[in-house]
Amino acid sequence: MTGTLPAGLREFYENPAVPVASGDERSRRQAVMLARVLPAEPCVVVDVGCGDGSAAATAGPLLGDHRIVGIDWSQDALRRAATRMNDVVRGELTSGGLPLGDATADAVLFSEVIEHLVDPDSALDELRRILKPGGHLMLSTPNLAAWYNRVLLALGVQPVFSEVSLRGIHGRPGSQVVGHLRLFTARALREFLTAAGFEVVTLTGAPFHGVPRPLRPVDRAACAAPSLASILLVHARRV
Repeated sequence: MTGTLPAGLREFYENPAVPVASGDERSRRQAVMLARVLPAEPCVVVDVGCGDGSAAATAGPLLGDHRIVGIDWSQDALRRAATRMNDVVRGELTSGGLPLGDATADAVLFSEVIEHLVDPDSALDELRRILKPGGHLMLSTPNLAAWYNRVLLALGVQPVFSEVSLRGIHGRPGSQVVGHLRLFTARALREFLTAAGFEVVTLTGAPFHGVPRPLRPVDRAACAAPSLASILLVHARRV
């Protein structure tokens, strides 16, 4: 998270009831993508916005001897992450806010974070700072243009993943407030990353665990067309 969060947002993200974990399947898909591109020798993988460490715990067995360092703004999240990860430290997505030197990370995991940020531009600048030239960015975020959101918007219903309040759900399916501030389509995310100094290598999709069970086969099928998928998974490299 950024270090410039208003007081209300800071209190929201330090609330233990607010979810800080991504779905296991998208974490596994992301880790597989990363494992395929990392060299055999041990690398430094930084999980920025590590939450409770569950994504890193899922990725760990797939990343072998690579060192995973978890960074989060929330002290509550870090306490939970410390039970799953060996290396956790507090940091913020402001200029110089991540406790790493310039060009020291081989890869960054950035799972379900960007949609929570007040200033995603500065956040991407900071990720680019810590990545080595050619370093890998593995980013995931909900898709504003997911197949069911297109239907909901046509019916005049607020899209899933979008929120108008931190106090309750208004006008959309679901019952849990998760604090989303920014949402991307596949096209917007690709253009945003390119403008931030990254080369998009792969953009693919992942299912969403919150889809009702009868619709999950449709959700999985939609992953074949990332622009329709529930979750956008991106592999980008620092230019």
